[in-house]
Amino acid sequence: MAQKLSPNEIRDITALLEAGKALPEKYRFVLFGDQRQVEMVWDGKTNAVSDVVLPFQVIEQVDEPRSESLINVQMGLFDVQTGRQLKGWSNKLIWGDNKFILSSLRKGPLNDEIQKNGGLKLVYIDPPFDVGADFKIDIEIGEETFSKEPSVVEELAYRDTWGKGADSYLAMLYERLTLIHSLLASDGSIFVHCDYRVESKIRMLLDEIFGEDNFRSKIIWKKDAVGKGAKKKARHWARTYDEIIHYSKSDEYTFNPQFGEVEEKQLNEFRYADPDGRKFKRTTLGDYSEASIKKFEEEGYIYVSSSGQKYKKYYLDEYTILRDSIITDIPGFGVASSSQERVNYSTQKPEALLRTIIESGSNENDIVADFFCGSGTTAAVCEKLNRKWITSDLGKFSIHTTRKRLIGVQRELKATNKNWRAFEILNLGKYERGLFIAKHTGLDSDTQLDEIQRQKDKAFEYLILQAYGAERIETSAVFIGTKFNRHIAIGPINLPVTRLFVEAVVEECRSLNVTKADILAFEYEMGLFPNIQNEARSVGVDLQLKYIPRDIFDKRAVQSGAVKFHDVAYIDAQPTVKGNILTIELSEYSVGYQQDSIDNAEVEVSKGSSRVVIDQGQVIKIDKSKDGIVKRTQLTKHWSDWVDYWAIDYDFENRKEIISIKNPVTGEIESKWTGDYIFENEWQSFRTKRERKLELVSTAKEIPNGELKVAIKVVDIFGNDTMKVITVKVGK
Repeated sequence: MAQKLSPNEIRDITALLEAGKALPEKYRFVLFGDQRQVEMVWDGKTNAVSDVVLPFQVIEQVDEPRSESLINVQMGLFDVQTGRQLKGWSNKLIWGDNKFILSSLRKGPLNDEIQKNGGLKLVYIDPPFDVGADFKIDIEIGEETFSKEPSVVEELAYRDTWGKGADSYLAMLYERLTLIHSLLASDGSIFVHCDYRVESKIRMLLDEIFGEDNFRSKIIWKKDAVGKGAKKKARHWARTYDEIIHYSKSDEYTFNPQFGEVEEKQLNEFRYADPDGRKFKRTTLGDYSEASIKKFEEEGYIYVSSSGQKYKKYYLDEYTILRDSIITDIPGFGVASSSQERVNYSTQKPEALLRTIIESGSNENDIVADFFCGSGTTAAVCEKLNRKWITSDLGKFSIHTTRKRLIGVQRELKATNKNWRAFEILNLGKYERGLFIAKHTGLDSDTQLDEIQRQKDKAFEYLILQAYGAERIETSAVFIGTKFNRHIAIGPINLPVTRLFVEAVVEECRSLNVTKADILAFEYEMGLFPNIQNEARSVGVDLQLKYIPRDIFDKRAVQSGAVKFHDVAYIDAQPTVKGNILTIELSEYSVGYQQDSIDNAEVEVSKGSSRVVIDQGQVIKIDKSKDGIVKRTQLTKHWSDWVDYWAIDYDFENRKEIISIKNPVTGEIESKWTGDYIFENEWQSFRTKRERKLELVSTAKEIPNGELKVAIKVVDIFGNDTMKVITVKVGK
């Protein structure tokens, strides 16, 4: 209840408001009657969270093949011969903005599936710290390493997160934590990983969203177990630890005691068990009195051996040998270079750390989620611990890294005769996403753009057209330029080109009787190729898709004509059929990537050092001697050097891509075919940190008689995917 203001206070407040000045802090509680004694406030704080519900589309189903021949489908959850999952929950790897992923999980059709599987029990997140806009990823070519530059989407995400410093970071995290809270099961928990830079702020956010009474514990992870400490000249205690903050949603939550390495040895002593399975260890009665022994017998704490000897029972679930909340036996500062689990991801956390958290906060078959998945450690540990999982990331390279890692886990489980679940790669719905890209594309003529933003967009479009060597046109709602006899459309700046966008371009071609068109974009939606171009060709439109290079942001490069646009990658594959046995050979792959240029590198690289660049689709190492002599070495010796991963779907049109949409009025789930098919991953070969060799010919596969559409998907060293569909005839 707001307090009554005096006439003088009313006069002062009115004068300040009329002058457009801020009110003194003392009026905050007086005017608004806020009962909270402590609250975290920042510029732009709002309690509003995203309520957007977008459909999830399964673009790939991944399940490592278990036989060289066709698998005979069994009736159970898992194939009894191979361990391959045949039905039930499939784990979810989602590419996209986690804000929209969370809001869609919360209110969309997929929530029904989550609830049927027990609800979301545990969330672990390791949100980004303010450590600079460095999204570079190390890429290996032979014996050399170079850095992959961040995508435009990742750079924009960083600016949104840290553009206003702590204020924008807190706004980003507050909304996501609020969405996570609403998505968690009533007996669910969250573990938030952070360091000294943001721990205090995150703790206050969690207090506000989850409630102070639901704070459970704080794990101190001492990453440097040997105590290297701070540098000699440091003026502070060594910052050799991270913190993992644990909150529950209510008083009901899962907690399974964890045991450290030393205590593991003691666990072997608990080798006895009651008929109900309750474990205990035994000790001699020693100097216990007769009265004490009688009381132990009444309470069930006496064990009698086969020889009639009495012992005192100590039950495991009553024995306090828990792991301490200060973890010192799991090394950090990056996973060791010699480790089997290392995937060359800078923020990768040790699996042992995640195992401790997941085992403590969940049980087998529970659903666990991580919405900043990075290299996929949470998902990998969940798979090994028989937890169901949902994980997501904005970066396409992160999704690809996680895909390879999870296939590796499936192979490990197969080798040890253990079961595994399939996982799906999903992205957010292509059609409804048009609502968000309209202001950047001009496809929605009813959208009212801010005049300043409209002028900026137009100026940027002119810059792209200038770099592409095209002329501006004003006569189309979709096309903005022409080059020779081809019409030009430009995709959104801050989102991948979607099917909705491409369909609008094709429809405009048909209405204008245009037969040739180019789409220029920074990024294309995963799984978009090649169907969309084939569909355009079927209605008489020659559609070319090209990438806009990062050089477009350098006006000097544009003015000098140095900006090179490259086509979406080209692949070729050759089938060989002998009877009913099919093999596929990956025979060609070509790209036209550009990252920096040879000329720039030769000028900028200092004497006695080197730089790796990508110039016109080739990776070139520039060495400059101490005498200033420049040497060029082409690292991509063969087209296959660009291929990081390739996979085969032997019956591509076997499974339609269906989206589920919840009717906002009736609440009923409506299904719709997108016109595409799900890529069912049945065979794959890929490079790992330890195994750099890539098989270019698939294992022989037995397939039935008839005509099949076989899809070949290639993912390059940047994480970009391209797909080709070929027709294979088997038998007469």
